[in-house]
Amino acid sequence: MSISAPPSRIGAAALPVFLLLSPCLAQSTSYRVLQRQVIESRLQKYARSNREREATLKQMLAESGCKDHLSEQRVKGSKLPNVICSLQGSSERDIIVAAHFDHVSEGDGVVDNWSGAALLPSLYETLKVAGRKHNYLFIGFTDEEPGEVGSAYYVKQMTKQQVANADAMVNMDSLGLAPTKVWVSHSDKQLVSLLVLLSRRLNMPITGANVEKIGSSDSEQFAERKIPRITIHSLTQETWNAGVLHTSKDKLSAIHLDEYYQTYQLLAAYLVVLDQLPARQEPGGKND
Repeated sequence: MSISAPPSRIGAAALPVFLLLSPCLAQSTSYRVLQRQVIESRLQKYARSNREREATLKQMLAESGCKDHLSEQRVKGSKLPNVICSLQGSSERDIIVAAHFDHVSEGDGVVDNWSGAALLPSLYETLKVAGRKHNYLFIGFTDEEPGEVGSAYYVKQMTKQQVANADAMVNMDSLGLAPTKVWVSHSDKQLVSLLVLLSRRLNMPITGANVEKIGSSDSEQFAERKIPRITIHSLTQETWNAGVLHTSKDKLSAIHLDEYYQTYQLLAAYLVVLDQLPARQEPGGKND
């Protein structure tokens, strides 16, 4: 695994967007930060079988308020569907927030990747309290471990218009082993710059850690259709050497709960920031 230092400069395009959003972040009514016990209780609801995990994710999304906007996407080549919860905005622009819910047979798969999937209902509940410009699609992908089957199918089924409407894809994979990390080399530069700037404003640590030498994640499927993406994780050289992922060590006790909750807080604010993104443009001035 290669380790990359966090960006030392903030891109010029990112700064005006963040300054526009700063007053919104200052308003407590803009989004709702859930109590730590809620975040931890959802993390503790992991199950051994992927089928149970899919059912639990649907139940948690429904309980968070997404019952009437909850759907399944049957995935060719998989026994389980993608789980999709939508939060309607005032425009046709979309932000995709995703995490895979499946895990390998070794261990309990709490880090990889119930830690990401369990945040989907919490982030929905966080954002639903105020009107948004973007439509948010919270997606639990099936079968990431066998080769990103669920995300590949989802991206393949997207129409040209759906691709054009997608301003960002935020992927959460293997959280809570350390303070928040971002896969810089495989993330959109503006999305990374916004996250770094926000982390500094909120005094929440974030560093870059590139993981292309040790694996992949669902965000790569979106890159193939040129949808801006960012992957949030918690892997470092030390945590990788500890041998947690895909082993019997991947269990609830491996999660650093303080750092996991801080990652949730940072992601909650980040998704509000992303709502101020302008529609992405092709060089010629047309939407992608």
